[in-house]
Amino acid sequence: MMVVSMTTPTTVERQAVPAGDTAAELTLRVTSADMVADGVRRLVLRKANGARLPDWAPGAHIDLFLPGERVRQYSLCGDRWDAHSYQVAVLRVSDGRGGSAFVHDELRIGDSIGVGGPRNNFAMAPAEHYLFVAGGIGITPLLPMIRQAQMLKVGWTLLYGGRTSTSMAFMDDLSRHTDHVRLWPQDRHGPLPLSAAFDAMPTNSKVYCCGPDPLLAAVQNLGVALPPGTVRIERFVAGALAAPARSSAFDVHLQRTGKTVTVQPHETILDAAFAAGVPVLSSCGRGLCGTCEASVIDGIPDHRDSLLNDDERASNATMMPCVSRSCSDRLVLDL
Repeated sequence: MMVVSMTTPTTVERQAVPAGDTAAELTLRVTSADMVADGVRRLVLRKANGARLPDWAPGAHIDLFLPGERVRQYSLCGDRWDAHSYQVAVLRVSDGRGGSAFVHDELRIGDSIGVGGPRNNFAMAPAEHYLFVAGGIGITPLLPMIRQAQMLKVGWTLLYGGRTSTSMAFMDDLSRHTDHVRLWPQDRHGPLPLSAAFDAMPTNSKVYCCGPDPLLAAVQNLGVALPPGTVRIERFVAGALAAPARSSAFDVHLQRTGKTVTVQPHETILDAAFAAGVPVLSSCGRGLCGTCEASVIDGIPDHRDSLLNDDERASNATMMPCVSRSCSDRLVLDL
């Protein structure tokens, strides 16, 4: 039976963007803040005038623009049908780069904060049954999916693990669904029983998983034997970058502006575009959030992101210019 340890902490923080790369799309006010587990603070954000916010669907995230030119992405975990508020839950990361510490220690009710998005790289596809697998703070993007499955009266099961029960957010809400939820604190039960959960899945199920890298790797391994598209994961931390396909410079033609830039081995496509006066909206800078995704018109990308699946990479229809490079001498992008 495959099991996976939950001792590796999960972080929802991603890399900050360099100054000038992007700008907040909204300014929202913190109207509520509470602790929903040890080290997890929930924020409710609204417009100061109470106006409607942009719609979103399960799996979406927003950017929070924090002092010091830091941008962090957090999954929306509230009610998608509440058109006037966004909810996020932020894990304090003791060895992080200060974003979560600011949210926990300095952000107060009544404060205003810049927000970008929402954006969705983890969309919920139709299925006859869902297996949701969460590790730690990875529960956040799955909560709206569970509500959606409930509303559609589609079968679902949640396997939710954490280091301890007190570190697992939203336990009170989830414990009401006794027929669907297996709460699995590691200090009581040991590693998550993933193989058993996969074996119990009905046919025509889809798996949605979010959590630390060991959990994602284990779920992906189990998913190899399933039909393509059955397993979908969301990463909060970028995978290690392999060596680029080529170590020499290459040219990128930016179709919309008519400019051609030469990308040197030490810089990214975004760096070269900015230097040429072509700003591209970006956020994480690590190939995770999808903000900078660009359509490929010609050439062969060297995909180095942690977002596109194998089929999407093989199609070469889009790429993430914040980390991805080129296999060919020349790329043409819709930028």
